[in-house]
Amino acid sequence: MPENPYLNVLVTAALTLLFIVASSFGLGALARGVARLRGATPKQQANTFAGYLFAAPWIVGFLIFVVVPLGFSLYWSFTDYRVTANQPPQWLGFENYQNLLFKDDSFRASIVNTLYLTVIGLPLQMGFALLLAVMLNQKLKGERVFRMAFYLPVILGFNTAVLLCWRLMLNTGTGIINQMWRAAASVPLIGYLLRALIYVQEIFSAFFLGINNGKFNLLTKVIEAGFPAENRVPLWVQSPMWSKMSVILLMIWGCGAMMLIFLAGLNNIPKELHEAAEVDGATGWQRFWKISFPLLTPYIFYNLVVGMINSLQIFEPIFVLYRDNQPLVPSAISMVYYLWQKSFSHFEIGYGSAISWVILVFILIVTVIQFRLQDRWVTYDVY
Repeated sequence: MPENPYLNVLVTAALTLLFIVASSFGLGALARGVARLRGATPKQQANTFAGYLFAAPWIVGFLIFVVVPLGFSLYWSFTDYRVTANQPPQWLGFENYQNLLFKDDSFRASIVNTLYLTVIGLPLQMGFALLLAVMLNQKLKGERVFRMAFYLPVILGFNTAVLLCWRLMLNTGTGIINQMWRAAASVPLIGYLLRALIYVQEIFSAFFLGINNGKFNLLTKVIEAGFPAENRVPLWVQSPMWSKMSVILLMIWGCGAMMLIFLAGLNNIPKELHEAAEVDGATGWQRFWKISFPLLTPYIFYNLVVGMINSLQIFEPIFVLYRDNQPLVPSAISMVYYLWQKSFSHFEIGYGSAISWVILVFILIVTVIQFRLQDRWVTYDVY
């Protein structure tokens, strides 16, 4: 007789609920026993039991779904574990890490690409977020509508449907972005600036691609080709020289969360400071640079830390835009995309685990350095 799927769901749900209740009472009883051994009063023991009883679902879930997988991942990173081989993990020691750090050219390319997205994309993202925050802080008519519009990309996120729409908009021939680019380029001065932007971007990208493969032939060709022609448009999703810039464009599009943080910081600046500076004859730019910007440094620091962590883990835009365009993958591959490729495409779980721990250590080092250096430029005096 075939199994009833609905009955299986009900049984699984009942067993899960029973496990949550049992683990909660067990953890509460254990905490109460520890409190009793420490000489706590009966009331303190009861409070301890109640506290751990209600906190137990999260604690047990954290242990099961975070701590235990972390332990397995750390162990697998020292092994040759392939899920398709039907064999237990083979202990390798530090061989995965040695290959990863000293022999794997693809991982080195992913590091360079990720640093490009972080060093170039993150400042642009924060700059646009700050610009939008300053504009929305002017108390203009329709301000709430613009706030909602600029924050909407954060709500939509980098889901597949949105990214596929962006892929259509970034199409070289029919995409709306290049159509707007052509319309703007029809104005002589703007067209010259846009062509100069294409030239600088392609030189810069060709240089980084040369670092990846150790050959600078593409950079030489770009320089020899000279200044772009009048009809040139960016090849967003068709050229390796523009693959990373298209991802940066998506990062800028999703700067709404940073914008809100900056807007909150601008609203917290005492108005008396601006009024006094205005009475003294300070211009708008002077008031922003001498008053607003120094007092925004705590918010800049927060966005910098969070933004750098996110940019070092970027995955979804690259996955959706370039997964089925293999010739462009090496030019845009990030560290997390390479992790997915090894773990879930090639099924090399041991090697993928090593990649994940290297990324973790890399992000941890960068974050610690940021916190150590914050005293040199972040000011909390007014707060």
